[in-house]
Amino acid sequence: MEVWKAAVLGVVQGLTEFLPVSSSGHIILFEKLLRAPSGGLFFGVMLHAGTLIAVLFAYFSRIKEILLRDRKMIFYLAAATLPAALVGFFFGDAIDELFFGGRYLPVFFALTAVLLFAAEKRSKKPHLLRPVGIKTSLIAGAAQALAVIPGLSRSGTTLSACIFAGTEREEAADFSFLMSIPIIAGAIFAELLKAFSGNAFAVQISWLSLAVGTLTAAICGFFSIKLVQKCVKKGSLYGFCVYLLILALFVPLLTKLGVL
Repeated sequence: MEVWKAAVLGVVQGLTEFLPVSSSGHIILFEKLLRAPSGGLFFGVMLHAGTLIAVLFAYFSRIKEILLRDRKMIFYLAAATLPAALVGFFFGDAIDELFFGGRYLPVFFALTAVLLFAAEKRSKKPHLLRPVGIKTSLIAGAAQALAVIPGLSRSGTTLSACIFAGTEREEAADFSFLMSIPIIAGAIFAELLKAFSGNAFAVQISWLSLAVGTLTAAICGFFSIKLVQKCVKKGSLYGFCVYLLILALFVPLLTKLGVL
């Protein structure tokens, strides 16, 4: 894989991991658009590592606070991670086979848009706000488990779920981002296991391309976190809804034209 293609995929992974638009769906699309050969499991590991670095850096102070003084949040994050971990462990291969190639991407892009729109409307209506607790954690965890489907945004579904559960917008965004830490770490671990067990750990991409992909994923991941925080605090999620609906309409057209 050429270095510039690795850089583009790193940018895509970094931005869409945290923007509520589905990283897995966008990676599928851009690999097709770029006619990019697979970089192997190790390339996927490194892209995920880049986004993990981004969220750890962005939330370093909060993570330190959780470890030192807010231990209950560790329990809430564990509860939120469990549903997705179980789905991935027991049904991961079946989900990959069913949704291989992104055949249902337009449907789930559109569904993400609907969820974001409903969450935005909900957040604007007067309602009782609740801090993150076990109920919110389980609801967000169930949403995260559904988001293993390509096209259904992990950050979008978990953010929406927290808002529906009555969590204040900024706190919902923070919890969604914190939830990404164990799930991304788990994805890295799972990919490494597959690579070793399948004897597929041989690097299928140059070390320079790996480094560039990882670095761009980390940098863009950090800025995408800041962008979502700004949209949640002072803006709205409607722009992401419009983008996803346009994408849902154009993907079938581009597929028919042979672009994808």
